[in-house]
Formats: sequence, structure tokens, C-alpha cells
Amino acid sequence: MVGRQAAVLDDAALPHRADVDDFCAMLVVEQGASDHTVRAYRDDLLAYLRWAARMGLDPLAVTYRQLRRYLAELDQARYARTTIKRHLSALRSFFRWLNAEGRTDNDPVSVMQAPKSAHRLPKVMTVDDMKALLSVMGPVDREGNPRPQTPDDLRDQALLEFLFSCGARISEASGLLVEWVDFPALEVKVFGKRAKERLIPLSRGAAEVMERYLREARPQLLGEKQSDRFFISNRGNPMSADSLRKRFKRALALAGLDESLSPHAVRHSFATTLLEGGADLRSVQDMLGHASLSTTQIYTHVSVDRLKNVHGQAHPRA
Repeated sequence: MVGRQAAVLDDAALPHRADVDDFCAMLVVEQGASDHTVRAYRDDLLAYLRWAARMGLDPLAVTYRQLRRYLAELDQARYARTTIKRHLSALRSFFRWLNAEGRTDNDPVSVMQAPKSAHRLPKVMTVDDMKALLSVMGPVDREGNPRPQTPDDLRDQALLEFLFSCGARISEASGLLVEWVDFPALEVKVFGKRAKERLIPLSRGAAEVMERYLREARPQLLGEKQSDRFFISNRGNPMSADSLRKRFKRALALAGLDESLSPHAVRHSFATTLLEGGADLRSVQDMLGHASLSTTQIYTHVSVDRLKNVHGQAHPRA
């Protein structure tokens, strides 16, 4: 055990910072993790290294009790249960990798259980909200009057249609290649978490908008540049997930919708709409790219919740 340090070290000088960097590099190379995922892992693991430095502990040699103390401090600092579970998940993956690499034979996380969190239903956009969002960048305004569309508008309209038609993650939209969109077959290939490939049906309406963007707007956005990415910025560069999120937020503001909504709310709406329309759970799981059916089952609760609302409003003895 190293001596207790009076001052917190700079992140670059933290003991075992190199191990964290190597672990994050593995996430990218071997698991195809997104920038957002890697950033979250790195932030959580660096927070753990800082705590170990403050406590004068070797972060790779902590005991079960010491790690429990770390989680207790997060709880005392009023971190949400979901945040604490995320920190523990990051540590579990980190120690599993450290053991596999032979960098330590200590694994205090393997016997720990994550704190139970309150069950929260995903935030879902209403049908009217989705209609407003999908039309805000369209060729006509809310009153049905024609409006000119800039190349940016066409791209953003194509993005919104793609997200709702396919239930795709924003990171999957960022990584989408032109060659992966098969307009005649009405299907799209995406690579999700851990580089898992899946084919998703594409609605005719979304295909028409996306094909028009590809034909009319994308060449203008590219200019003299070349790229195989589907969504291109107004400077002709591939758009990152963060850039696409900003465009999504802009569309929310223009549509007069709750700006706290995220692109994931569209994914939730996609799943709920399919289930309420009669789609089977296994098919929705495949389209969403969920590894476990239990992850998809939460949307059945959302659908039941809506049915209860309808029952309460329509049944004479509700």
C-alpha cells in the first residue's frame, strides 16, 4: 500500500493511468465501442483512480471492503443509483480485463452486487410530437404552405426520418455509410454496440426523404471533398454523434418540443409504436439490436401503461 498523499495528483500522473488508457483502447479496437461509451468508461475509472490516490491505496489491490467504501462515498455524495451502478459496471469490466491480461490477480468487484435502482419507464414521444418533429424540416410548414429547404434542412429531415424508421442509435446514424442503405430493398445495415451488425427495414417515406437528401443535398454539402459517410456536415465532413445530437436539439426547439428529449426518445417511440401496432417482442429486439430480450420487455410496460390511460378515459366504470 502506498502512503497517503496530501494532494490529488494530476490525472496524467495517477498510478495505473496507463492501464485505464490501454483498457479504453481495447474497447475501441476489440469491441468497437463508440466515443461516447469510451469517454464514460474513462471518466468513471479516472474518478476511481483519484479516490484511490486520496485514500493512499493501490487501485489494483483494493479489498472488497475498501471498494464498498468507495461506492458508499458516491452514495453519500448523492449520486443517482443508476450512476453508481454505471461506476460499478465500469470497474467490473476493468478488473475482468486486468485479470485476463495478467496485470493483477485481484478482483474485488466480482462478488459485489449493484445497488437496486427505481424502475423507470423510458421517455417516449407522443404520436403528435413525432409528427411535429418529422415535419419541422420538411418541404411544407405546419399550415401546409411550401417552404424552401436548405441542404442542411434536407439532411436533418433525413436524419429524423432514419432515426424513427429504424429505431437507430445516434452513434449508428453517425457511422452509417452510403453503401449500407439499400433503397430498392428498403433496408439499412447498421453496426451497433460491440460492432454487432444488423439489418433493419426502412419505411418508404423515410427512404424517399433519405434518397432525396442523397441526390440533392449531400453533393452540395460535400463540395470538393469525398466521404463514404451518409450524414455530412455543412463543411463537407462526416458528422460525429455529438454533432447529430446538436442538430436533433435544434429540430426540437423549432418544433416547440421539450428540449430535454434526446435522440434515444425517438428510439423508444419506435419500439413502443411497433409493439402497440402488433409487432412481436422478438422482432423488435432484433431491430433494436438488444442482446437480451429482457431489455426490450420494458417497452411492454410502456404499452400497458398507455392502455391503462385509454381504459381510464374510455371505460364508464373505470
